[in-house]
Amino acid sequence: MLDGIRLLAALMVVSYHYMAIGGGWTSSVTKLFPRGHLPASYGWLGVELFFVISGFVICMSCWGKPVGEFFVSRVTRLYPAYWVGIIATTAVVILVPGGLTPRSWPEILTNFTMLQQPLNSRDVDAVYWTLAAELHFYLLMAVVAWRGLTYRKIVVFCFGWAIASAALIKWDDGPLKQMVMPAYSWYFIAGMAFYLMYRYRPNLLLTGIVATCFLAAQRFALIQLGREEHSMGRNVPEWPVTVILAVCFGLMALVATGRLSWIKWRWLPVAGAITYPLYLLHEYIGWEIFRNLQGHYPVYAVLGGTVLLMLLVSYLVHVLVERPLSAWMRPRLRAAVEQARTASRQVVRP
Repeated sequence: MLDGIRLLAALMVVSYHYMAIGGGWTSSVTKLFPRGHLPASYGWLGVELFFVISGFVICMSCWGKPVGEFFVSRVTRLYPAYWVGIIATTAVVILVPGGLTPRSWPEILTNFTMLQQPLNSRDVDAVYWTLAAELHFYLLMAVVAWRGLTYRKIVVFCFGWAIASAALIKWDDGPLKQMVMPAYSWYFIAGMAFYLMYRYRPNLLLTGIVATCFLAAQRFALIQLGREEHSMGRNVPEWPVTVILAVCFGLMALVATGRLSWIKWRWLPVAGAITYPLYLLHEYIGWEIFRNLQGHYPVYAVLGGTVLLMLLVSYLVHVLVERPLSAWMRPRLRAAVEQARTASRQVVRP
């Protein structure tokens, strides 16, 4: 069922970019989608749900595996679809006239490293900002998992990260604050606590960690709402933010306690597989489609057709590029990691 929740999070973000931001549409979304724009205005919370899922999944991926294997799994999972996203988005922006301004070639090339934000280069697509947060989390998890993960180590890490996040809130932005991510750490921490519930069983300590993260996240979610209101150009009620976050945490609690284990629909693995390509591809490409098709076809036909197209393209990227390229990269990266491990054990004799 976790795959289904992933797709839900992705579709929340898609609805926000397509029906709330208004990119690509020549008319106001409040007029185009009189009933849909307000619910879509909270779709950005799908990113927060992604972060909770990431805390759960990455903790599960690290468990019982050496750091080298964790490195291989993350590289082969993140980069193939990401490279396709850069190429496809750049091609569409360049080839479609009168729309978005393409990034410079140095910026595009820098994006292929996925390090554009620390290198002070603009993202090819605005949605890539979340990848920096994911990379920070992966780095922290690699340090924690260096000698293997244990229940105690994860709990200590959760407490330490939460304390550091609270302590750094009032600090000026700097490398330490950027690594700790006090605005988003609460979601990753909650995800890890949910995984411990899943692997062992719920208890008061883990429930307390999740509850603390939920309560602490409220302040930052409302700050983020202010930023999103600026992007949308209008204000929306605050109370749905708390309700939607509660639903997101509630869904993860159901997963952690096994209450959704009976759901085994065949399409769920496919849903989980296409979520990442969908997230990477949908925004700028979708906006260019809206800009060129609005006025020629009914608005809802353009919207629905674009969503279906993005789902189809995401599936094709997964099947034709992501899966075979990951399979090609995985043994070669493992061999490189093993070579480095073997070389580090050799004694250099004079």
